[in-house]
Amino acid sequence: MGIVSGGIGYLSQLFTSDIAASTHQFCCFSVKSSPLHMNFSRNGCLVKRGSLLSTRVSVSTTGNAKIDGVDDQLSLSPDEIKPARKSADWKAARTYSERGLIFEGKVEGFNGGGLLIRFYSLVGFLPFPQMSPYHSCKEPQKTIQEIARDLTGSVLSVKVIQADEDRRRLIFSEKEASWLKFSNKINVGDTYQAKVGSVEDYGAFVHLRFPDGSYHLTGLVHVSEVSWDLVHDVRDILTEGDDVRVKIINIDREKSRITLSIKQLEEDPLLETLDKVIHKDASVHANSLDSNGSSVIEPLPGLETIIEELMQEDGIYDILISRQGFEKRVVSQDLQLWLSNAPATGDQFTLLARAGRQVQEIQLTTSLDQEGIKRALQRVLERVP
Repeated sequence: MGIVSGGIGYLSQLFTSDIAASTHQFCCFSVKSSPLHMNFSRNGCLVKRGSLLSTRVSVSTTGNAKIDGVDDQLSLSPDEIKPARKSADWKAARTYSERGLIFEGKVEGFNGGGLLIRFYSLVGFLPFPQMSPYHSCKEPQKTIQEIARDLTGSVLSVKVIQADEDRRRLIFSEKEASWLKFSNKINVGDTYQAKVGSVEDYGAFVHLRFPDGSYHLTGLVHVSEVSWDLVHDVRDILTEGDDVRVKIINIDREKSRITLSIKQLEEDPLLETLDKVIHKDASVHANSLDSNGSSVIEPLPGLETIIEELMQEDGIYDILISRQGFEKRVVSQDLQLWLSNAPATGDQFTLLARAGRQVQEIQLTTSLDQEGIKRALQRVLERVP
């Protein structure tokens, strides 16, 4: 239970820990304080005793909103001043929310669900899930309650995400304030060192490390972007706290979402050359072709039909499976064909075929160039069911 300084020590008892469920009846309270001393700003409104109270909010993008209110020289009673101050502060909160401005708020305390943030005479709530990843990444050994205790008395940059005076809800987000500050520094294609936060069935949330060494923004690595291998459970590969390198593959600036990839920083196995798949010193299958061509390798399932069809194409004179090997990982059980990046040698051209872990090298004797072979393959694959 957090201890709140000043006259609001009771506040933390009025919050529950489940802020995400939005079941709190109260999320903001006015604070009884010493008699107010309020000075006119240049835009202040004179208020006479007994007249309709008028307040004005002056907002600066370089600082917190200034509340213009009632001059302390006016003989208003405390009962009249308190509602005036509250009304002005709620108006300021709505202005911050509508304009998307950042507020520098003092942490007055905390409870089981988040931090209590001072907003002039009001106290709002910053749920733990809305805190910046900066804190947990900076001190990963600490619990969220320990971090909250350390933050009490400090000032955080937050964004007002809900200001409902009728329901007395004033909710802040430090994450959204960080997005406003740092999202203009990232672009699709950028790569970052990052730290894994939470791991879910559908992927992992990862915190990006900026040049200042701090973690300000969070993105999602979908399960399909974790590895080129087939991933059944993200938790088999990633664990909270892991340091990884990621690439930004999409930014939704309207929804403040970043999509990341780990696997795109690794070479796609389908684009590897055969010498990377089958090392030169790798053992060759017992049925591989010997130097005299006296035996052949058994084609992968479905490959024999494709070879027969290729032999019907003009410009292709002979087809031979020359080598095969086995990879450590399974990319797909389906039969896959692709052209080698290696240039043709004389009238010899290389295709690669893969199914599961097995890879075979196919030598074509042909007068066709690479584009011609590509078109021939397309025609064959259209004919083969």
